[in-house]
Amino acid sequence: MKTHHICGSLLVVSCAHLVACAPHGSAPSPAEDAPPPAVRYEAHISAGGIAPAANELKNPYADHSNAVKNGASLFVAMNCDGCHGGEGAGWVGPSLADGRWRYGGADEEVFASIYYGRPKGMPAFGGVLTREATWTLVSYLKSLPAPANVPTQSWDQSSP
Repeated sequence: MKTHHICGSLLVVSCAHLVACAPHGSAPSPAEDAPPPAVRYEAHISAGGIAPAANELKNPYADHSNAVKNGASLFVAMNCDGCHGGEGAGWVGPSLADGRWRYGGADEEVFASIYYGRPKGMPAFGGVLTREATWTLVSYLKSLPAPANVPTQSWDQSSP
């Protein structure tokens, strides 16, 4: 009994000390003031013409046939075809071969969709895949030929 009483008292005193000694009203740390991780895209419109701070993503494997081949294997291995169909033609998830992208079709936008996920169905694979592996998927998806017959109409009239 005495041990529990002494330990409990020490815990209360320790917590009180931490609260009393914690800085109140201090300036935010540099990490809190840093811009959130983001990517700037050409298609983004900036309020007042001033773009917020952002990082730049560039596909290191663009136009590399070996990356496309590896991406095709990874597409099957990660069961991407389970939602997006064989060769990304669409099934439960949208087609990835028709050239129409809800969240943008630039390499860095496709990367962000795979790496960070999207609402209502697209999981974030960044915790499972490396950046390099994600770029190989992007390269593969961007290499897919558009089907001759697209069964739906694009919401964006400038898209095929």
